[in-house]
Amino acid sequence: MSAPATQRSTAQVSVNSDVHEFDGPPHTNALDFLRGVGLTAAKEGCAEGECGACAIMVARPDADGSTRWTSINSCLLPAAALDGQEVITAEGLADGESVHPVQEEMAVRGGSQCGYCTPGFICSMAAEYYRPERADDAAEATADAGEHEHHCGPNGFDIHSLSGNLCRCTGYRPIRDAAYALGQPEPGDTIAQRQQNPAPASASTDIHRADTATGETGRFRRPSTLAEALDILASEPEVLVVAGATDWGVEVNIKGARAKSMLAIDRLPELRGIRRTPEYIELGAAHTLSELERELAGSIPLLGKLIPQFASRLIRNAATIGGNLGTGSPIGDTPPALLALDAQLVLTSAMGSRVVELAEYFTGYRQTVREAGELITAIRIPLPLAPMTSFQKIAKRRFDDISSVAIGYAVTVDGGIVTKARLGLGGVAATPLRATATEAQLEGSPWSLETVHAAAETLAAEGTPMDDHRASAKYRTAMLRSSLERFYAEQEAAR
Repeated sequence: MSAPATQRSTAQVSVNSDVHEFDGPPHTNALDFLRGVGLTAAKEGCAEGECGACAIMVARPDADGSTRWTSINSCLLPAAALDGQEVITAEGLADGESVHPVQEEMAVRGGSQCGYCTPGFICSMAAEYYRPERADDAAEATADAGEHEHHCGPNGFDIHSLSGNLCRCTGYRPIRDAAYALGQPEPGDTIAQRQQNPAPASASTDIHRADTATGETGRFRRPSTLAEALDILASEPEVLVVAGATDWGVEVNIKGARAKSMLAIDRLPELRGIRRTPEYIELGAAHTLSELERELAGSIPLLGKLIPQFASRLIRNAATIGGNLGTGSPIGDTPPALLALDAQLVLTSAMGSRVVELAEYFTGYRQTVREAGELITAIRIPLPLAPMTSFQKIAKRRFDDISSVAIGYAVTVDGGIVTKARLGLGGVAATPLRATATEAQLEGSPWSLETVHAAAETLAAEGTPMDDHRASAKYRTAMLRSSLERFYAEQEAAR
């Protein structure tokens, strides 16, 4: 039995270098906590993580042991999750009487009108301003000027860092102009200098709130080890497990959901990192989507195609790959790609670990084989990887939207014959699923337009699509049919 976390009734959070105590109910989000201590720049717009008005910067550990300033949605994150952490809000960027370069450029280039969204834009822009790789991206963009389409401006600023921030009155051109006008941080910039040191460790914490005047109860725990977390799960199967809270935070804000006991697992070292063996690549379940994108660096091409289409940068900075699978949602973006990769899940309880094929994990609408007391601790991607891959997301918006249909492809062709085909589907049934009939039809057949046309009809019949506010069943069927033909066209064009 592992040692329990230290029980205390308050959390301490460093905000703009001042330590503030939080002693509210554990469902209180970071935004309400910050506004409660008088820091009102961050705003609530959508309360779902889609507008970015609530963005703040948090000091997060980088792969090399230094600190990376990371922008997140404060409206979704429980305030208790910031215990022992360092936060910067829009108010904390200025250095005395001198405004921050991001604030200066936004002002002089007309990037703000009503100002409601501006603090969130500024925090997302500031996190990108301090991104360690930005100088290298600036050099690459300059060297390849005119040859390729770049997401980065001439100063290396990745404009997709603002994908989770919405503006309704200024328009995006002056905001983009402000972003592309930024230089590199000056040598004396204290926020940049802070990045050279390690980020705060996530202390083992037990914040326990007894009955309040309203009758609410709550307890927030952050165990320091996986063993401690599993002990809690074994004894309290009803405890709510949270990581990035990008799903749970919406339930709290929009539906008024409350949990009497919350268990934060996002910083458990056993659930973090990427491990490579000759047989597979293992992804820690608590790794965020942004961390995976950065650290995989394209080594799993299918995930490299998926991740930029997953929600927004603000969401990806907090959302974990294990959390996306743990919800069991039929429209989650990671399952179709992972199904195409023949992924396996490592499920761990106090009794031990077992490995489950992802294709056998989902059993019904938001139902899985994961038993009480079990956590998803890792995702394994078998090697070798298929040479032909693609991720297609059909949605109403190109970025920051929920899929109507999502398809992951991983195909191997040898000597003109399809030797292996894996197709993962999302949004066309009560669960994510493999298109096994289409796979069987493709395997052993010539990789040709004739084969693809015939298999496309089979693919159109896979799943049980339904009508909802995102798309009709007829539309989803049409998208399945055309997606295989699109995949073939993409692969032929790349030859």
